[in-house]
Amino acid sequence: MGELRPLGDDLTDASRALAQALRELFEGMDVSVRRYAARHQRDPGTFSRYLNGTRLPPWQVITDLFTDLAEHRGAAVTTDAIEFVRGLYGSAVDAGSSPKHAVEILEQQLADADWASRRSSVRGDVLGDALLDRTHRIADLEVRLSQLEADRIAERKRADELASAHPDVSGLLQERNALQLEVQRLSAELREAQALRVAAEDRCDLLERQLDAVEKSTVSLPAAASQDMPKILVVDDQPSNLLAMTAVLASLDQELVTVSSGREALKALLDHEDFAVIIMDVQMPEMDGYETCAHIKRRPRNRDVPIIFLTAMGVDSEHSARGYAAGAVDYISKPFDPWALRAKVAVFTSIYLERRAQQ
Repeated sequence: MGELRPLGDDLTDASRALAQALRELFEGMDVSVRRYAARHQRDPGTFSRYLNGTRLPPWQVITDLFTDLAEHRGAAVTTDAIEFVRGLYGSAVDAGSSPKHAVEILEQQLADADWASRRSSVRGDVLGDALLDRTHRIADLEVRLSQLEADRIAERKRADELASAHPDVSGLLQERNALQLEVQRLSAELREAQALRVAAEDRCDLLERQLDAVEKSTVSLPAAASQDMPKILVVDDQPSNLLAMTAVLASLDQELVTVSSGREALKALLDHEDFAVIIMDVQMPEMDGYETCAHIKRRPRNRDVPIIFLTAMGVDSEHSARGYAAGAVDYISKPFDPWALRAKVAVFTSIYLERRAQQ
């Protein structure tokens, strides 16, 4: 694990070119694979496969290489070098794109959504048991208070008079009030856990539809009249990304509206009729994807439009949870897999057309 492994024998030209560029970056730091992987808390075997071209790394791994190389040399990596590697990376992604790769991506997302559903379900069970326990304890205290009131007081008095006359009753009242506050807290947490489970189950259903579309090679939309063609809003501050998404989605029968900022996205939503789906870049200047999404969800006209977050920051639990909390219903990482993106857009657009037909 300490040395670089040879390049894979069956690499595509694009994968080989990317792997060679990454190896040059790595070799410039004069560190072993094992030590570098440990530094970033990564598996050394996986990192070695990134460098020998047999596995495509997340873009974050490459940005870490640039950052570490700059720190080692004491000089920033040039913009031209970064853009050169970005181009190689995009080519490697395109070359490696296939229905099989898209299925792997969607299956991982399905596993994540299923885990979130099961975790919320378990938490709901725990909260439900705790809530039932507190409710029973309150009922028991109410019985004891009623008995004390019947035994010690001939006629009904206000609770504060009863508490001042009988300190033991005061303690029971305080315990009951504390339990009632706890019941309110537990009830709110239970509702949140149930909502998270419902949202996770909805994501599972969507991902299963996306997987079905890819596996059956049916990434297409139901026929629609030209005047009723679904609209897709694509938001990204990088022109190259807008061009790439336009090319990828060209095979689907829809009208694409592309904008380069969150503010332009909000204006587009005012200028056009309902959109079937929004593809939103997360990292944008001035107004990022999270803030833009929050603005959209506050508008009654647009709050139900599904938003797919497109992120270069990875799709770990922290970022995906923040995206779902902001109002997104799906996500995909950059550089995106064309098949996976088409499947997501096709499914959301199909749902939009189904609902419109029902109306």
